[in-house]
Amino acid sequence: MKILFFTGKGGVGKSTVAAASAWQISRRARVLIQSLDPAHNLGDIFGVSLGDRKRKISDTLTLQEVDLQKLARDYLERETRVLGETYRYLQVLNLDNYFSILKYSPGIEEYALLTSIERTINEETDFDYLVFDTPPTGLTLRFLALPSVTITWIDRLIAIREKILEKRYTIQKIRRPLKEGEVPREERLKYDPGDDAILQRLRVLKSNYDRLNGILRGEDCTVVLVFNPDMLSLRESQRLVEGLRELGLPLRLMVDNKVTGLNEEMAERVETVMKQTAPGIALERVPLSDGLYCGKETVLYRIMKDMGDRF
Repeated sequence: MKILFFTGKGGVGKSTVAAASAWQISRRARVLIQSLDPAHNLGDIFGVSLGDRKRKISDTLTLQEVDLQKLARDYLERETRVLGETYRYLQVLNLDNYFSILKYSPGIEEYALLTSIERTINEETDFDYLVFDTPPTGLTLRFLALPSVTITWIDRLIAIREKILEKRYTIQKIRRPLKEGEVPREERLKYDPGDDAILQRLRVLKSNYDRLNGILRGEDCTVVLVFNPDMLSLRESQRLVEGLRELGLPLRLMVDNKVTGLNEEMAERVETVMKQTAPGIALERVPLSDGLYCGKETVLYRIMKDMGDRF
């Protein structure tokens, strides 16, 4: 199964490019395209009413707009339940009050998004392609960075928990006069780390994030960067390229969208800089359709450039 992430600055047309690519690919393969952007317009592009549920518009193309608020709510409820079960012995401290304010914590939206992507990858195995229309640059980079960041934290937490267990089962021998040269000893009771619910939970999380991180960095994953021929789009696209490089994520295609005769010179300049910023990465130019621009063409996903074979 191939996984495609379309990303870029808000307003560059990445949803349209993602939708067009999904439609083109669906002529030869089974495709699910999901909008993860809080400002959904996937339904508008295909001229249908969409919700959180999947909608099949052809034998090979399925659409879905993910409800980000519902995602965050479900994520919090699930994690609060797990925390409550894991730390049941601390209920006397009335942890429910602490859990109830987690919805205000930084990162909840990003973890909810990542959890949704992971679930889609694990469950939607009937499709040949998963296409994700992502939120604007900042949020996209944050949730794509989460697997690596989380693995680092979990490794540290596992080490701390193992140390706690080791100390819990270590007993200092009763003091007595020591013979000359004798070193005080400690006795350690036998215990099975597998019996510790917290350690088990941490190891399961680490395994899940290791797997997801491997998928996101693997050969079957592609990040597509969409930009426009203007300086603001150029600057943000350069930052995104650098962020993807730091995270080790596979940028494989750049798309210069909305090119016209009026901005062609600027398009050349922007493309030259982007090729220098991301050497060796393929670049496609997508002209702005006169029909779309003037409102004569109502089928928004039928762009002139055919990129289906790129994937």
